[in-house]
Amino acid sequence: MSHLLSIITFLPLLGAAAILVMGGEGEARARNARAIALITTLVDMAASLFLWANFDGSSAAFQFVEQADWLGFGITYHMGVDGISMLFVVLTGVLMPFCILASWESVQKRVAEYMIAFLVLEALMMGVFCALDLVLFYLFFEGGLIPMFVIIGVWGGQRRVYASFKFFLYTLLGSVLMLLAIVAMYLYAGTTDIVTLLNSTHFPPEMQTWLWLAFFASFAVKMPMWPVHTWLPDAHVEAPTAGSVILAGILLKMGGYGFLRFSLPMFASATDMFTPLVFTLSVVAIIYTSFVALAQEDIKKLIAYSSVAHMGFVTMGIFTLTHQGVEGSIYQMLSHGIVSGALFLCVGVIYDRMHTRMIDAYGGLVNRMPFYAACFLVFTLANVGLPGTGGFVGEFLTMLGAFKVNTWVAIFAATGVILSAAYMLYLYWRVVFGKLIKPSLQTIQDLSLREIAILAPLVIITIWMGVYPKPIFDVTTASVEHLLAQNKMALARDKAPKLASAAAKEAHP
Repeated sequence: MSHLLSIITFLPLLGAAAILVMGGEGEARARNARAIALITTLVDMAASLFLWANFDGSSAAFQFVEQADWLGFGITYHMGVDGISMLFVVLTGVLMPFCILASWESVQKRVAEYMIAFLVLEALMMGVFCALDLVLFYLFFEGGLIPMFVIIGVWGGQRRVYASFKFFLYTLLGSVLMLLAIVAMYLYAGTTDIVTLLNSTHFPPEMQTWLWLAFFASFAVKMPMWPVHTWLPDAHVEAPTAGSVILAGILLKMGGYGFLRFSLPMFASATDMFTPLVFTLSVVAIIYTSFVALAQEDIKKLIAYSSVAHMGFVTMGIFTLTHQGVEGSIYQMLSHGIVSGALFLCVGVIYDRMHTRMIDAYGGLVNRMPFYAACFLVFTLANVGLPGTGGFVGEFLTMLGAFKVNTWVAIFAATGVILSAAYMLYLYWRVVFGKLIKPSLQTIQDLSLREIAILAPLVIITIWMGVYPKPIFDVTTASVEHLLAQNKMALARDKAPKLASAAAKEAHP
């Protein structure tokens, strides 16, 4: 198991290479590409689950560590996972086979290239959560832009070029600032090793402010936080179904992961300073984007704005710096990855049949698609945060953490739960219930066996996460406690000179 993380990270690239060199033309080549991509993602999923099974949740240390000389000058190939990052590796591994299956029939042009793009994207996403070197992290973090840019720009909708460039430019601009911060950290510390920076490096409070803002510029866009969220609805609407699943399920979580890995433990003083700003932006995101979602006529846009609102709970929970808030934010990201991905898959099911995402084009689907209506209902209720589903656990804990820190923040955030019920149940009512009066829907078919194979496991995972969260908390608890201890110690160290100075002034006025 000494190279398990490298295998999990780079195995998709072997699959992509196999597709690239395989023979055949036309439909035979497309069929082979689909098969290779599915087998590769299934093996990678099995490897990530094996990683989970062998992870020691009682330890906060990085595990499955790999380290080797790479570029020199203190920059190494360093990989490892702890309780915060490990489950995101599993989430990535689990979602990818569903994306391949969802594209089985809907993608008919340049199938081999499409599968290659997804496999390369999987490798880069895995690398983000495994990297323990800043340069390595940055390469994986930014490298993921390229295959997603291609996926939206080539296989997207009518405005795919506009959406892909908007996605690319927004995320790239924020990450340029993060690159400058990484250079500054290297010049100050002489290393880009994340473990060394966490345990042995203390950045002055004045420097922390600028580093925090630079990292925030990148992570806030990636999540995305209000008001830098406007690229997300366009990207979701124009992306193919599987692209939307990966955007909502994995790529958005990189921002929250970045806050947990870098901002809280490395820049404790700046985190303390900017927490009111993050609370304000989070509450605005929760309330404002919920109202915007309520006004949408495009199903994908509605779910996209819903994602922005749910990420508001994540940022709020992270910056409460409480155990409940941070664990709740991690759980919320994992649950949202499953639920939002499943919702986009549900949209893809009816889009493949009707070729429209407009809510008004539907109505009464329960009469023709009862299995679809049942699956869609589970994911709708999970998105609302109904107890017994995965969405409830994370939202409840983030609000509990916020209530311990700032009652008003928790009260305003709680309105988002009410608003999410309003727009999601309104969507479900308009699409699924009512009389089947539209002629175009009279012959619509229920879920196929392939679609049942996609949605049924996600239904099970959603309910399992709602009724039995213990296996996830067993992984995260020790690492979250260690993270909060690191933040508290760093903050006390930063405040010590100020307290000493204040004491001296009182003693000698």
